[in-house]
Amino acid sequence: MSILFAILIFSVLIFVHELGHFLAAKASGVRVNEFSMFMGPAIYKKQVGETLYAIRCIPLGGYCAMEGEDEASDDPRSFQSAAWWKRLIILVAGAAMNFIIGVLIFVIVFMPMEQVVLPVISYAEEGCTVVREDGLHVGDEILEVDGEKIYIQSNISTLLYLNGGDTHDILVLRDGEKVLLDDLVMEKHSFTDPDGTTSERYGFSFTEKDATFLDKLSYAWNNTLDSLRNVRLSLQMLLTGKAGLKDLSGPVGIVDMMSDVATASPTWVDALLNMLWFGGFLAVNLAVMNLLPIPALDGGRVVALLLTTTVEAVTKKKIDPKYEGYVHGAGMVLLLGLMAIVMFKDIIFVFKG
Repeated sequence: MSILFAILIFSVLIFVHELGHFLAAKASGVRVNEFSMFMGPAIYKKQVGETLYAIRCIPLGGYCAMEGEDEASDDPRSFQSAAWWKRLIILVAGAAMNFIIGVLIFVIVFMPMEQVVLPVISYAEEGCTVVREDGLHVGDEILEVDGEKIYIQSNISTLLYLNGGDTHDILVLRDGEKVLLDDLVMEKHSFTDPDGTTSERYGFSFTEKDATFLDKLSYAWNNTLDSLRNVRLSLQMLLTGKAGLKDLSGPVGIVDMMSDVATASPTWVDALLNMLWFGGFLAVNLAVMNLLPIPALDGGRVVALLLTTTVEAVTKKKIDPKYEGYVHGAGMVLLLGLMAIVMFKDIIFVFKG
């Protein structure tokens, strides 16, 4: 069931993305030849006016086929004939819809939340060396760790782990004023847990409070911003070599992770909410990734649109859209190749697990 639900989430996110392009195209007066959910042979199709609506048999992907999107067309309502700003809106509408659905999913996930954990230090255990006169104080609200903003309390441990080392720059709000603690030594020690076992931790706790409706909305929005930042951090790690191909996951790997999370959840309600959280995270990720300036992606098309519009304005000559189509076609081949490699890696990992 969890695998089917994960596939459903993917399908919904792709449908919403293509729906964004479709609605923007219709609102801009651009002719849409076909709006399809999924790929492969059609199991249902209906012509309504100028547009063919179809549901296809392979539950992956989907598309909004606009007249003259990648080729020359004499139709005055083709994509290429529309004003450049209308084309820009159409191109970014898919990512915008993914972002909006991501926010809505996070709101749904956190509405049942009864308490929220604030990044405010409430207590320090005996033996804690981080909370001291020249370090953190009880009552401090942690605002940043090594220059990265704290959106939710769990960001603190994540950023401390990612940045490594024992010294960190911590910005806190103390008695209404911002205080920067440069090169603060953040040492973990062995502490005894309530059940008698021991664990390595910093030795301080954070403040919990009953969640109001506004707290839940704020927490949902902060999770959205945190998801956006995670995309940037992931790309930085790839570019700097801190992460590689083995760390990438495609649909197979993500579905497997979602299934594991659902299986480990204590109740079916928790499983549902955890998988929905994944859906919100994926929606925000898709919004950002689609706007990267890579050929075949919406971001690559936006860059091409801005470049061709500028060149045409200067030279007064129309550029044949087929050349842009060649670039996007090559980019699609490379992306599909990368996706195949990642999927193969994920399948091997799943079977080994």
